Amino acid sequence: MPLEQPDPGVLRRAQAGDERAFSLIVRAYETQVFNYVLRIVNDRSLAEDLTQEVFLRVFQGLPGFSARSLFTTWLFQVTKNRVLDELRARERRPRQSVQLDNMPQLEVVDQPIERAETMEAIWRALAEMPVDLKLAMLLRDIVGLSYIEIAEALEVTLATVKWRIFKAREHVQLALAREGLGEIAATPAAAPRGLPAA
Repeated sequence: MPLEQPDPGVLRRAQAGDERAFSLIVRAYETQVFNYVLRIVNDRSLAEDLTQEVFLRVFQGLPGFSARSLFTTWLFQVTKNRVLDELRARERRPRQSVQLDNMPQLEVVDQPIERAETMEAIWRALAEMPVDLKLAMLLRDIVGLSYIEIAEALEVTLATVKWRIFKAREHVQLALAREGLGEIAATPAAAPRGLPAA
């Protein structure tokens, strides 16, 4: 389901510096931005900090935002740039191990065991995926942006977006097959929300 754009009046007021209008924008998109960032950096505390920094950058850049692109496209372009800056900085720092057990579960408690196992396997596969594939797949399957919006947000061609999403989904399918979950993920009823089996 695609993200809705902010109300034009609210957006204009936020661009003029109205903090109340900007807080409405933050409330409308902070969950999607946080979940996107969290699945890339695999660190809840860091994802919270980065999400705050993203919205600070959005607030600072909002007066210069024009309607040449959708607001959500621009928002996730700002998000991508901040996350990539962090990942580059992380490469220069000593590595710390990340415990996937600490990742928040985004699923309902009463889900079938097979579905829970499949979701855990998907998140593990996502954590191992190259960042360019991960960025594209999350924008499509978690955030819900169109292929064209993703191309604009990532500043790449539409063909590149399609290829990255194809390769990302292929990576997930191979990871599921390695764990013996390929048959489960291949059935449409078992495909996790936002992550189609094919």
